[in-house]
Amino acid sequence: MARAPKADDNVNKPPFETDELRRNLTRFLNTPFDDGSGVRPVGNYKWGVYAFFDYDGEPIYVGQTKESLRVRIRRHLTNQRTDAVAMSVLDPFEVFEIEVWPLPQYETISQDQKVDAKMHLDALERTVYSQALAGSRFQAVLNEKDPPTGDLQVTPPPSVRGRIVSDDVFALRSHPDYRLARRALIISRLAQVIAEREVKGGLRRVLLTQAKRLQWLSQRRYEALGGAASVETEDSEEE
Repeated sequence: MARAPKADDNVNKPPFETDELRRNLTRFLNTPFDDGSGVRPVGNYKWGVYAFFDYDGEPIYVGQTKESLRVRIRRHLTNQRTDAVAMSVLDPFEVFEIEVWPLPQYETISQDQKVDAKMHLDALERTVYSQALAGSRFQAVLNEKDPPTGDLQVTPPPSVRGRIVSDDVFALRSHPDYRLARRALIISRLAQVIAEREVKGGLRRVLLTQAKRLQWLSQRRYEALGGAASVETEDSEEE
């Protein structure tokens, strides 16, 4: 007779959802990108800007990198070593899609070109950030800090956008009640961080934005199930 599996039989294997995230994230970062001089995986570009979107298509985070899109994005979503994740500013479970804007012209630059390249990178982040705010129903994202200031204006280059959530994981996570519970948990963690530390206004802005996101999702769920008409009336107790 076959032995019944023990709870710890697969202790060295990552949970299903974690494994799926890594697999789909790798697939997205390996998306071929034609930069005009050749085709290479989009995650292999050093310089670029990225944005995360949730299950409703809502922009939730914008960032930049000059070390590698692959390294930076994976650090956010798979190893939890970034401040945004550690402080409960960004919940990797909320990320449904990613869009990246590579800057291939800065793949090989000299030291004296890095100042201009960084100015361009900052300008692109400002542009993507502004577009994210304009496209958000809350006019806000979950960034703790605003993009670097500057006067340079740029037009966003070609981008790549893709889904990193498999159908199986989508079936597990997309239910609004699950998302409400998860969002409330992250808000609780963030509020605890704020209560225990001397923080600046950025974290409090994130908490406010998350509270708005929770309220919006709660209201949409409540109304979808009938709203006020679904609330029972208490029966009068008999004497």
